[in-house]
Amino acid sequence: GTIFDKIVAKEIPATIVKEDRHILAFKDINPLAPAHVLVIPKDRNGLTNLRKASAEHRDILGRLLVAGGEIANDSGLGFGDGARFVINDGPDGGQEVYHLHLHVIG
Repeated sequence: GTIFDKIVAKEIPATIVKEDRHILAFKDINPLAPAHVLVIPKDRNGLTNLRKASAEHRDILGRLLVAGGEIANDSGLGFGDGARFVINDGPDGGQEVYHLHLHVIG
């Protein structure tokens, strides 16, 4: 499994900011901005990167984006009037962990 699988399993500590049955959001350990949160699916269903997505992944992709929007509205996490939402994909896209994840950066 990936480092994110270990975070989901609580084998590696993380500063969790949002969690439900489907997603987990935590602060990036190497933040690019004062507010930088990663949102991941708990069960990625084969989604190592976005280019592997198909119709069966619509639910989890929607959940990631909705959670990202909610996080970006949380001024307590350091977000202001807007955020950048980034999904890195593959080696040419700068992806480092092959477990689909959304960066919410503010």
